[in-house]
Amino acid sequence: MKFTLSWLKEHLDTDEPLEKLADKLTMIGLEVENIEDKAKALAPFTIARVISAEQHPNADRLRVCMVDTGNGAAPVQVVCGAPNARAGLVSVFSAPGTYIPGKNITLGVGTIRGVESRGMLCSAAELQISDDHDGIMELPPDAPIGAGYAQWAGLGDPVLEINLTPNRQDCTGVHGIARDLAAADMGKFRDPGIKPIKGEFPCPVKVTVEDASLCPGFALRLVRGVKNGPSPEWLQKRLSSIGLRPINALVDITNFMTYDRARPLHVFDAAKVKGNLTVRRARDGETLLALDGRTYALDSHVCVIADGHGVESLAGIMGGEASGCSEATTDVLIESALWNEINIAHTGRRLGINSDARYRFERGVDPAFMVPGLEMATRLVMEICGGAPSENVVVGKAFGDDRVIDFPLTEVKRLAGIDVAFPEMKRILSHLGFMVAGSGPIVKVAVPSWRSDVHGKADIVEEVVRIFGVDKVPMTPFDRGEEPREPVLKPIQLRTRRAKRALAARGMVEAVTWSFISKPQAEMFGGGKSELALANPIASDLSDMRPSLLPGLVAAAQANSDRGFADVALFEVGQVFRGDRPEDQLTAASGVRHGFASSQGLGRHWSGSTVADALDAKADAFAVLSAAGAPMQALQIVSGGAGWLHPGRSGIIQIGPQNVLGYFGELHPRALEALGADGPLVAFEVILDRIPDAKQRPTRAKPVLELSAFQPVSRDFAFIVDRAVKAGDILRAAQGADRKLIAAVTVFDVYEGKGIDDGKKSVAIAVTMQPREKTMTDQEIDAVAAKIVTEVNKKTGGVLR
Repeated sequence: MKFTLSWLKEHLDTDEPLEKLADKLTMIGLEVENIEDKAKALAPFTIARVISAEQHPNADRLRVCMVDTGNGAAPVQVVCGAPNARAGLVSVFSAPGTYIPGKNITLGVGTIRGVESRGMLCSAAELQISDDHDGIMELPPDAPIGAGYAQWAGLGDPVLEINLTPNRQDCTGVHGIARDLAAADMGKFRDPGIKPIKGEFPCPVKVTVEDASLCPGFALRLVRGVKNGPSPEWLQKRLSSIGLRPINALVDITNFMTYDRARPLHVFDAAKVKGNLTVRRARDGETLLALDGRTYALDSHVCVIADGHGVESLAGIMGGEASGCSEATTDVLIESALWNEINIAHTGRRLGINSDARYRFERGVDPAFMVPGLEMATRLVMEICGGAPSENVVVGKAFGDDRVIDFPLTEVKRLAGIDVAFPEMKRILSHLGFMVAGSGPIVKVAVPSWRSDVHGKADIVEEVVRIFGVDKVPMTPFDRGEEPREPVLKPIQLRTRRAKRALAARGMVEAVTWSFISKPQAEMFGGGKSELALANPIASDLSDMRPSLLPGLVAAAQANSDRGFADVALFEVGQVFRGDRPEDQLTAASGVRHGFASSQGLGRHWSGSTVADALDAKADAFAVLSAAGAPMQALQIVSGGAGWLHPGRSGIIQIGPQNVLGYFGELHPRALEALGADGPLVAFEVILDRIPDAKQRPTRAKPVLELSAFQPVSRDFAFIVDRAVKAGDILRAAQGADRKLIAAVTVFDVYEGKGIDDGKKSVAIAVTMQPREKTMTDQEIDAVAAKIVTEVNKKTGGVLR
């Protein structure tokens, strides 16, 4: 909402400075977003006269001008390319060091085609006061040379822009803003009554409202014999100052009413209206060429104003071109109506129209001002355009429902914690337009018609507090009780952050892909259920909620490959959908590697290059799990995997068969073909929600990193086991021999061949023992080694080689 300071003072008698008014507006809930003071911004620009304008010696379209700046000094040389630069012209001059807002530059002394230029003659576009950039500004010959241009042109009227919350429709007009400031002791509110204008003849146009739920009230008046033309200067300046283009007097009056009184109106050229007006729903197939030059297809959800020709206006949003007013208009119909807020909002969204009328009607206008607004507009039309008015035609309700709230005076203290004396409370409410009856402890408060957002006691408290001063509400700490504080971030949020950091640290790049994929892709990755299909998809290949992040990542990797970036490593952490229940919406961390984007490095290199394989995907998955706090010692790797993975080059990560955490491996050729991707391509996916929470047990505080003072001991073991025995089972068995002493167990060799029986294999492991209390003796080391051999034999049947 924009308005000028002088416009505000038409409704508010005040001597308060601009800065204080702006601060008070923000404090009472009408946040000031911007103050544009052109007089201050354009202060360096002065009025100057061109003494001579000679052809530039090195350019056909440039002139070398000598300019009298009016400061008593010698004329200034300026190189100018404007076609209207000539001797005797009075224009606007800017000296070196001046900031030019239209070009976003600070002017300096320059040399243009070998000729020095010590300033600039400006166009209106360069000063951002209009879009005219065809030439430099031409001022009247009697304009004072050397005077400030902004002051001479009357641009010293600051423009304020406030950000309104949706409930404050009354402040979409300057009148309502002034009322709030007056209540906050910023001046005296000017609210002269609107006198009705007596009609000289019956209105020949009748109005029928077919659905009162769409149009609760409608008022109409004909004014004959008007002379439509340009608006008076005061009206044009008022509209131009807030960025509106003056059109003609009749249209400008309606725009003025919209911003001055938050009362949108519409004017019809009566000669272009056939018969009577009907407010109805549009019929399927009807269209309207609107005032914005666009043709809109209508349906039965749209409320329109129609005559014998058909649709003439989109109710409460925009008029039609066919019945619009022009300079040839002599008889005008002025319409002031009430519209259904929800229908206006739906129609505006459906048709994609954002108009000043829609902005106000969808928030709700003052119903009691429907007829007075028509009277005020009629008076402006008669004063500016002349004419004779008809009697009013009023259909439906011309006022809103009465609302009276029983308000306990103690409610302000209870809800806001401040003491406001009843006289001050009554003064605030009265200045805001409320009527207060009684003296306590419970008073009756009548809500004004323009405050459709006030319904209960808490709303009354809000009005009192925002005017009395939100800064006066005491800071009161909440009673947190004896319970321990909840963490700021939930476990899943922490896991998400840590997973992203871990994958980024491994050289992968984060991607954000669509949450929707095609149905065949969804079915391939375990989705495709009917309850996960979109009712209104944005595209045919984005029809289902994704059960996995991988289809989107594969598509992104392929898109990069198609554009010459084949070696890519992408990851994403986001939501996947396995059903329509809340517990079926899971957080997954997934990644893909393509080409030479292995975990050893990206791209080909003279020192050696490695194509990404399943082990890279496994390492990525384990990095995520470790960062997210998974119990790494309890993880099990099972061969195989999901159907979209290569059966011989993939694995399942689980904590027992009932808790599968994720998958890794090379994508199956069938999956690559369905996704339209070139292989080989490795991927992983981990479900972060399935990671068990760490057990919270009261323990003594321990250092974050506990280093032992004693030398670790390493021993190698080679076991002969059946070929079907998994290396992971051997590792877990060896670890279980002494969990406190054994710090690490790793596989360093697997052998099958000469010296090993058929159906057998040799698995060699390295065991690291880390003593904590004393150096281990040979006897103690041998005892632990014996336990390892016994445990491996017991769990896997392996014998020491």
